[in-house]
Amino acid sequence: MCLGGENEITLNSAAETPLSNSRQSGFLDEVAKEAFSRIGYRLNIEHLPPERGLKNSNKGLIDGELIRIKGLGKLYPNLIFVPENIISLEFVVFSKSPLNLSNGWSDLSGKTVAHVNGWKYLEENIPTTADITKVGNATILFNLLEKNRTDSVVYELWGGNWVVLKHSMKGIIVNSPPLAIKEMFIYLHKKHEKIIPKLSKALRDMKNDGRYEFLVKKHLTPLELQP
Repeated sequence: MCLGGENEITLNSAAETPLSNSRQSGFLDEVAKEAFSRIGYRLNIEHLPPERGLKNSNKGLIDGELIRIKGLGKLYPNLIFVPENIISLEFVVFSKSPLNLSNGWSDLSGKTVAHVNGWKYLEENIPTTADITKVGNATILFNLLEKNRTDSVVYELWGGNWVVLKHSMKGIIVNSPPLAIKEMFIYLHKKHEKIIPKLSKALRDMKNDGRYEFLVKKHLTPLELQP
C-alpha cells in the first residue's frame, strides 16, 4: 500500500523553483503529477532537506524522490530509478565576468565558488583546490554573487535563471559551455517496483504526445536570460 492511501504516492523533492515548489506547481511537479495520474495514482510532493529526504526514501518512510541523478542505488540500495528521465539539467557557472571553462570543472581551481549544500554531484566534481562556500538555498547563493562575495556560482540553469530574473539581479551571466548535462530521474522505493514500467511509459507518452513540451514552454522557456 502506498503512503496515505492505496493509490497515493509521496515523493520528496530536492529541487527548487521553477522546477518544484511548496504549492506543487513547478515544472517537475506538473510533469510528475500528470505521469502518476495517467497510471491511476495521486502524487504528493514534500520538500525535505536533500540528505534527510534520501534517507527517509531509502527507509520507506516516504515513497521516493522526485528528481535525482542516476546511480544513487549504490548508496541507497532500496531506491530504484524510473528509466525514462524526467528532465536533463545543465549544470552551469554563473558569474559577473566571463570565465574560460574550456577545461570544464578544473577551470574552477583557485577561484571562489559557491553552491547549495547537499548537491552530491557538485561536491564530487568541484575541485578541492577551489575556495568553496556552501549555502542553504539558491537565493542565498546568488546574493553572494550579486554582492561580490564569490567569483562564481555553480547551479542548474533554469533555477539560476529564475533567481536572477525574480530578484532583478544585474550583470550576472551564464558561462558557456555547461560543466555538465545530466539526465535526472524519479526514484521509487523498491516496494513500488511493479509500477516503474507503467510510470516510465507514461513519461515517454507525455513526450510523444506534446504534453511535456507544452509544460516546457509554460514554465521554462520564459526564463531564458538575454545576453
